[in-house]
Amino acid sequence: MEEAVGEHHTHEPASNECCSVLVQEVRAPVEVVWSVVRRFDQPQCYKRFIRSCSTQGDLKVGSTREITVVSGLPATTSKEQLEILDEDKHILSFKVLDGDHRLRNYRSITTLHETLVQDRPGTLVMESYVVEIPDGNTREDTLTFTNTVVRCNLQSLARTCERLLPHAV
Repeated sequence: MEEAVGEHHTHEPASNECCSVLVQEVRAPVEVVWSVVRRFDQPQCYKRFIRSCSTQGDLKVGSTREITVVSGLPATTSKEQLEILDEDKHILSFKVLDGDHRLRNYRSITTLHETLVQDRPGTLVMESYVVEIPDGNTREDTLTFTNTVVRCNLQSLARTCERLLPHAV
């Protein structure tokens, strides 16, 4: 676990950027969680702020997706590129290329780690990111906003995966 943190979740943001690492425990085996996380083409299955997603490419590194965000948020669209999809180590990373939102130059990496949750096979999900601080915003404002979105996504991921295994809840 410490190796994964050092290798994947240690960032050196520029002076106009901020970063954070969030962790979510999921009461489902890593294979179940990975089956949801790895779907770069269907993030809306657990990211509730996404209305729709269309992809270009064959879902390999370099593929892009166009996301439409649900109404009522300070965003409408996002274009993102798959950076890492490691099926063996359970790592997914993407970066934002463009879009109408506050997450400029957003880069995210998610790693999954086997663990025991209540004496059953579970998963520890770690997601870290680096994002540019928008003009007129503080580092704290940007962290609060971005952490809230990522935390909501991670909690939704946990609920989604736990529903796939009724005995895990």
